[in-house]
Amino acid sequence: MKPLSLSAYLAQSGVASRRKCADIVRAGRVAINGRIVSEPGCKVGEGDRVAIDGRIVAPIVRHHYIMLNKPRGYVSTMDDRHALLKAIDLIDLPDKVRLFSAGRLDKESEGLLIFSDDGDYVAKLTHPRYEILKRYRVGLSRELTVRELDAMRAGITENGEFLKPRKIVPLGGKNYEITLNEGKKREIRRLTAFFGAPTLSLRRISTGKLLLGDLPEGKFRELSPEEVALSLIPSPEL
Repeated sequence: MKPLSLSAYLAQSGVASRRKCADIVRAGRVAINGRIVSEPGCKVGEGDRVAIDGRIVAPIVRHHYIMLNKPRGYVSTMDDRHALLKAIDLIDLPDKVRLFSAGRLDKESEGLLIFSDDGDYVAKLTHPRYEILKRYRVGLSRELTVRELDAMRAGITENGEFLKPRKIVPLGGKNYEITLNEGKKREIRRLTAFFGAPTLSLRRISTGKLLLGDLPEGKFRELSPEEVALSLIPSPEL
């Protein structure tokens, strides 16, 4: 095994995304060969023993990459103890695998949601610098005017945060296709509400070049290596 940074080693061990692993290291919870290390960039070589809170961890030999068609009413976060319906509970794998969601869809949204135990993969899908665009089909309470569409494309400031979609395509009537890069919390709903046209339906249909396709609602399947590669293809400028 070639030397890896400690945060990368932990991510490849299925602990969490690389960014979260770095936080775990800085918190003093990780030891290499019995010595607490607080620098995420510290190198881990072959033969080193890495432990979190005293538990030995090692890179996963085979990672899992799961596509789920999330129904409305389910939450995508896995740390909400009070949620009755969790998207992760729709995924039933024969192996005991700890999966992480690559991005989120709010409770009232549906569509393509990816889960994996590969922390580096999750980080690439979710960090804005990788330019992995997500497309959504959106139904609004009313049709937007040309002026409103132009204003939305230019971006707005809402609650001190700048929101700007990468692309908006009218599909006819009250329906639109909206493309995002970063995907800030409830970004599409906040954008449309700003113009007095609340979002009534929201469905994610693609991540990178990976399409949801005809996967039935509430069902999941494992991605092929080719599909994993498609999901990581940076989308060209729109």
